[in-house]
Amino acid sequence: MRSISVTLSITLDGVAQGLGRPDEDTRGGFAHGGWGTRYQDAVVAGEMAQGMNRPGDMLFGRRTWQDFIAAWGRRTDGNPFTTHMNAATKYVASTTLEDAGAWPNSVLLRGDAVRTVADLKSRPGKDLSIIGSVSLVRTLHAAGLIDRYTLLIHPLTLGSGARLFDGPAPLTEFALTGSVTTTKGVIIAHYDRC
Repeated sequence: MRSISVTLSITLDGVAQGLGRPDEDTRGGFAHGGWGTRYQDAVVAGEMAQGMNRPGDMLFGRRTWQDFIAAWGRRTDGNPFTTHMNAATKYVASTTLEDAGAWPNSVLLRGDAVRTVADLKSRPGKDLSIIGSVSLVRTLHAAGLIDRYTLLIHPLTLGSGARLFDGPAPLTEFALTGSVTTTKGVIIAHYDRC
């Protein structure tokens, strides 16, 4: 059985929306886009590179998959993250996409995310990682399908925006398996399901 790992940047008040660019995700009138860029440093880069060194496939919600196509899908810059993203098998869970041909090595998981991802997880294959895709993460967490979190906890509050757990989440215990503090005060915490 495959495992599912989530890597997600959040603020102290749990906001996970629009970390990279001002226009990344303005849903709900979110005006704080790009909040995470000033916290990048060599420690974050090193930790993310370690994650890329593990063989695995990727899992996305439709919106993040489409955003990543624009950000990474057409790059040929030799960046290890670009190479990893373009080479990995990318599963996209969606009820609205017609096909996943816009980004090579993408496979559409059409229909109910819990059902399609649970089926994918139960089959032999590489472990799955999710970057972003907060709505999908919430849904899969509620169904008990998330095995591991890597949370990049940024030292700021925004007061508004989509949160990792927006509403009640089922009781689920995780064990802290490691943590690193960056030069800019971000805590990178690794949690495994107990």
